Amino acid sequence: MAEDIRNEDPDTREVTSRRIAEIRVEALRQEENCLYTSTAMYGWLATVKFQHGVVVLAPVILTALAAFSYVRDLIPAWVVALAGLLSTLIPSLAKALDFETHVKELKDAAGEYKSLQDRFRQLANILVYGDVTAAEARMSELMDRLDAVRSKSIVVPQKHFEAAQAKIKGGTYDFSVDMNLRDAAEDGLVPMVARR
Repeated sequence: MAEDIRNEDPDTREVTSRRIAEIRVEALRQEENCLYTSTAMYGWLATVKFQHGVVVLAPVILTALAAFSYVRDLIPAWVVALAGLLSTLIPSLAKALDFETHVKELKDAAGEYKSLQDRFRQLANILVYGDVTAAEARMSELMDRLDAVRSKSIVVPQKHFEAAQAKIKGGTYDFSVDMNLRDAAEDGLVPMVARR
């Protein structure tokens, strides 16, 4: 049932408008936060997957190098011995560093941040204009999810964050629909919507 806003107290309307604005701003802030974090994590994940591939393939290659008898004639014996040592040492180090778990945790966290980015954007652009109390509840729920993924304490290396910043600011993640809407707003065809 629709509210009768004609008889609503102006102070109540002002407070409601302020609540809508604050929820929208916070949701947009968290959307941007999740965009930067997920982009940095996906960049880091590519590096970690490459490192994981090296950890899996290096022992095989080093074992093959040490095993071929004709290689012993071409390179010094200490290099062959070192290759044999490294081929047994690398898997042990990978197990000790728990590489598999780190790849999975990073992949899960990056996916959760990307999902939260979309949910915060939907809240800021759609849900906030409905029931304000429901929007506040949704904001609280999303912040709880964000706190849960942050509690994993995955710290992205600075170089990956800087690379993500450059990609985002360079327009890599701008959707054509957003660019078209921005152009239409500049031409006065649709109202301008405040964005980041």
